[in-house]
Formats: sequence, C-alpha cells, structure tokens
Amino acid sequence: MRIPAHSVCTAIRDDIVAGVHERGGRLTEEVLARRYGVSRVPVREALRTLEAEGFVVTRRHAGACVAEPTEQEAADLLEMRVLLEPLGASRAAQRRTEAHLKVLRGLVRLGQERARRGNSEDLRALGGWFHETLAQASGSPSLASALTQLRHKIAWMYAVAAPPSPVDLWAEHGAIADAVARGDVERARAITALHTERTTAAHRLRFSGGGAGPDRVRTSQHAVNMSGPRH
Repeated sequence: MRIPAHSVCTAIRDDIVAGVHERGGRLTEEVLARRYGVSRVPVREALRTLEAEGFVVTRRHAGACVAEPTEQEAADLLEMRVLLEPLGASRAAQRRTEAHLKVLRGLVRLGQERARRGNSEDLRALGGWFHETLAQASGSPSLASALTQLRHKIAWMYAVAAPPSPVDLWAEHGAIADAVARGDVERARAITALHTERTTAAHRLRFSGGGAGPDRVRTSQHAVNMSGPRH
C-alpha cells in the first residue's frame, strides 16, 4: 500500500484506532515504511506526532510502541469530551457561518431520514461528521483540533453500542443545529451537554485492567427539551 508521505501519520493513527497495531506492540520504522510504501523519514516524523498525541510511547530497548492507556486515562477522555463539546457548540452559536449551517442542516436532514427508515449503517459516520462540523463552526482551531483528537482516542479505546432510538438521537442533533442557527448560546450549550452525557453512557472499554477508572460512565437522566421554534 503506497500513500502520500504527508498522510503517513493519518494512516498509522487510523490503523492504531482500528486495532491493526495492537496496544503495546512495537512500531518499527522499517516495517512501517514498507507497509505504507514510503521512506523512513515520514514514518519517523509521524511517530513523533503520534507520541505527542498519546497514541505512541517510546520505551527503552524497545523503541516506539503503541501506547497502553489505563482505564482511568480512558475515563478522563470521556469527561473531557463532556466539557469540551458543549463549549464548542456555544462558540458555534456565536461564530458559525452560513456554510457551516448548510452542512449541519444537510447532515441533520440525512440523519433523520435514515434514522426513520431504520437504515443505521451510515448513522455513526454521519454523527461524526455532524460533531466535526460543529467543532469547525466554533471558529477556534485549537478547540476543533482538541475535539478531533479526543474523538480519535475515544474511538480507539471504546466500543459504542447502537443507540436505542436513532430517531431521538437525531432529534437532538436537530435541536443543536437549530440553537446554533439562532445564535442561542445557552441553549446550544445546554442541549449539547445533555446529548453528550447521554451518548457517553453507550461507551464500553475495549480493554480492562491496569487502572482504577470505571468502564461505565454515569449519565444525566434529564430529558432534552425539544420544544421551541424551529429555524
């Protein structure tokens, strides 16, 4: 498999998230260069970036290895997401552009249509694109980057159960998009906070042992209020 040198980091990260490179496994420059069809230079640069992101660690006598986060470290990521997603939504309500709104509304329409039809194959990807666009709409590159890294690491550490009601989940996405469109900062923050807490409950660790954190995260029992004018 030959890929552009600038995409090596993304390719290695994607393979780590997918479990191709197992937790604790060695990442040899020569082997990786051969796998991705590049020289060792972009591989070396990619490993440095991935170490900074927390996907890779350098061990004495072993070199670069896939990191082995503890349960507590994994739980911390979900807590960070619960804090940062609402912040991103509130910023988006202040700074979004018409282009952002067009994409958010399009994703909501598509997600709601497929949820009603019971076609769940693409719903997870659509949800990811929705939250990625919401982060970009915040107008804060550093916040958007942090949220993207969180999503990558959470996808690596957790399996996510299918939502019991995809229709309700996409109604929440629609309510978030409406609040952002109206510039309602507090409503965008509040709905996103409840939405994030609710979806967090569906996350289950892919591994166990080595940490003190629970594999279940407590979630809010409050219902999201969907009433109010639609934009």
